[in-house]
Amino acid sequence: MTTYVTEARFVVKTSSEITSAEQLAGKTVVTTTGTTLVQRLRKLTADKGVTFDLICGKDHADSFLLVESGRADAFAMDDNTLAGLVANSKNPRDYQIVGKPLGVEPIAIMIRKNDTAFKAAVDQAIKGMMSSGELEKLYAKWFLGPIPPHNAIVGIPMGESLKAAFATPNDDPAEAYENK
Repeated sequence: MTTYVTEARFVVKTSSEITSAEQLAGKTVVTTTGTTLVQRLRKLTADKGVTFDLICGKDHADSFLLVESGRADAFAMDDNTLAGLVANSKNPRDYQIVGKPLGVEPIAIMIRKNDTAFKAAVDQAIKGMMSSGELEKLYAKWFLGPIPPHNAIVGIPMGESLKAAFATPNDDPAEAYENK
């Protein structure tokens, strides 16, 4: 069952006034080596003609540091990853997550293969948590409230794709989310 849906976006400095992918033309964009965002950014250039200098950080912290230090104008990554980096930065208010999603990816709990009874039990438990509102409460606790020990607030509201997954539980593959 899909338990989370992440949407790939950009984090930028608030002072940049960048709010969309189109405003990145001629600028420097970073993403992390080996992630799906490398292909998504190439597709953005091919599909929309938005050209920018693409650089790749060795990991997410390195990629965020490139924006923090002013060596990149935007960091493209899954919104939950970006929100966590912003929440734990020195000055979270200096950054914002912007743009329409570059892509949508469902996340699920990994379970052993070919164990239909176990999958059915897990699916039933997840569906129960979705219909009772328990998953929504857990989301609010970990994504909207302070997280110990530093009381950082990720501050990422539940996206429409995740709301839809909670309303209509599914185990659709990632490709199905690209067309929703």
